Amino acid sequence: MTRSRTVNPPHSGASLEAAVIRQAREHPQRGQGKAAEDLNALGYAISTSGVRYIWRKHGLETTYKRLKALEAGADGAAHELTAAQKELLRRGDVTRKLARKSRQGASGSDSLLPDQRRSHILLGAAELFVRHGYSNTSIRDIARQAGLLPGSVYHYFPAKEDLFIAVHREGFRQLISRVEDAIRQEKEPWRKLELACAAHIEAAVGDNSIHKITGTGLFSIHEQGLQRRLKEDRERYDQLFRQLVRELELPRAIDQTLFRLSLLGAVNWARVWYRTGKKTPRDIARAMIAIFRGQAMTHRGRRP
Repeated sequence: MTRSRTVNPPHSGASLEAAVIRQAREHPQRGQGKAAEDLNALGYAISTSGVRYIWRKHGLETTYKRLKALEAGADGAAHELTAAQKELLRRGDVTRKLARKSRQGASGSDSLLPDQRRSHILLGAAELFVRHGYSNTSIRDIARQAGLLPGSVYHYFPAKEDLFIAVHREGFRQLISRVEDAIRQEKEPWRKLELACAAHIEAAVGDNSIHKITGTGLFSIHEQGLQRRLKEDRERYDQLFRQLVRELELPRAIDQTLFRLSLLGAVNWARVWYRTGKKTPRDIARAMIAIFRGQAMTHRGRRP
């Protein structure tokens, strides 16, 4: 007996457009290519450029605009944004305010709040450190990236090393907050560790350059002076995972330090091989914890 294959009927222009808009609202941080891929899987025949056309038509062509639409309840429904989405909006608001002030001239730029200008410099520096590395990035490059004069950067950061440390400090602050938010409601130790790993991977593979440079700073070898100044911030993040591993009550045969460092190395390495559209950060974290948990269980009951 031959089984018939179900074929999705063609969609009208109106229903296709509604699906593209719905995709933007349900997954605001996905790009046009991934949106087109997902829509095609649902039976909608549309290209990346087709998604881009419809998003532009409705003012949804950037992640910032899509999140703004969600925040405003443009579809008539209330949406609670995640901490990461709120942070993207905050940075977008700062960038746009800086751009407006820049167009108004230097006097307008001088009226910016210090924390806004500082955040903008940090973001610009992180983008260049990720793209070109610490040694190949100058203060002049960072000032140009931020749309400021070099003197404005030096006002906040006396040297490039100070700026590099500040990027890491802010990154670790955000990363710790992100992990703590993810595990706050969970009680089961292995599940807590899985959620923490998922939050770490999401940050490492996302589009936030500050998170990317922070992930690199966990394991990269920098100049001795930088290493010393990074140590305290790295230790604060490491302590969070120390506690999570301690709660597992691993068999005595397993070295908790090596267990923790191996796990952190695995989740951090995801930023190198991760590909959008395949496994999600949550899928990856779940699989990794299953492997580590399986290894731990094989030692259960053994003598050290």
